[in-house]
Amino acid sequence: MENERRTDYSIGAGLEEHKLLDILAASQIRATDTYETPPQIIWIDNSTIATLGNFSASTGKAKSKKTFNVSALVAASLAGRQVLNYRAHLPEGKRRILYVDTEQSRFHCHTVLERILRLAGLPTKTDNENLDFICLREYTPAVRIEVIDYALRQNKGYGLVIIDGIRDLMLDINSTGESVEVINKMMEWSSRYDLHIHCVLHLNKGDNNVRGHIGTEMSNKAETVLVISKSNDNPSVSEVHALHIREKEFKPFAFTVDDNGLPVIAEHHSFNGDIKQKSRMSFMDLSLEQHREALAAAFGDKPIKGFENMLQALMDSYAAIGFKRGRSVMVKLLQYLTDNLKLIIKRDKLFYNDMTPAEVMLFDEE
Repeated sequence: MENERRTDYSIGAGLEEHKLLDILAASQIRATDTYETPPQIIWIDNSTIATLGNFSASTGKAKSKKTFNVSALVAASLAGRQVLNYRAHLPEGKRRILYVDTEQSRFHCHTVLERILRLAGLPTKTDNENLDFICLREYTPAVRIEVIDYALRQNKGYGLVIIDGIRDLMLDINSTGESVEVINKMMEWSSRYDLHIHCVLHLNKGDNNVRGHIGTEMSNKAETVLVISKSNDNPSVSEVHALHIREKEFKPFAFTVDDNGLPVIAEHHSFNGDIKQKSRMSFMDLSLEQHREALAAAFGDKPIKGFENMLQALMDSYAAIGFKRGRSVMVKLLQYLTDNLKLIIKRDKLFYNDMTPAEVMLFDEE
């Protein structure tokens, strides 16, 4: 039986000592504690992609059919059966689903709702008691967060929450502070209400990186990040594979949209090369923008002191953009960034990001 000692306090500056003591006591993990394995609720083949108490994400470029993919995931959860390659089972008391759309019109939101019901084999002219669909397009990011928070506080037995447009919960997608706050909300909601949150975020137009600092934070903290992309050979086919997954990786699958406007498995689709090879690419295959994004996350606004600290920072930041490698590769990458691309400059025991030698001299003199 899981021990529950959580006390609900908003963490911030100036908490009274007795509240800090309560939080410290509630946060301690003891050897005598026992915890149940988080219930698994969504699978692709035999790989778990979602558990209660965690969050995941789908990402892809515009027109890659991300919302069609999410519709199938929700339909599987609503019906408790397989849709496309998704299998789902929400436990008793957690079978309600909250779908939040932040960017589409009410007409298009209704189209998505109808598609989910059709995929689940349910009536389209009757409201389903286990699916709440809300459209927050016309509101500010702060109001959207408040509305979601309020909906979850109603204790309606939600087991799955979809946020189609997590970018719209913030003003600046490249704000480090806002990104951390939004991801912290995902972790707070999923943990406090014991549910799973699945977010949707766009990929950059020019490369295959999730957008902005929110994308980096999401990749670092999410249980699973799925990528939906158009097939190079057939633009009408969308491919689904894992950018990041804590469980064993599943075999990529592909779908297309049939004459009824529903996503169906693309039979006999052949992938253009083994997608797994993408995860084994050389660091020299990464674009300059990818290197810059990883280095911006690694350094922040300060230099890094020490060789081992530099390697660890590189391992974390490059893993966040999908290039997860061990120490030996990072040693070679550091040399490449220093000698070839000149994106890192080493002076004494400090490493600087993207500065000219003259700027380093001035920095040191100050």
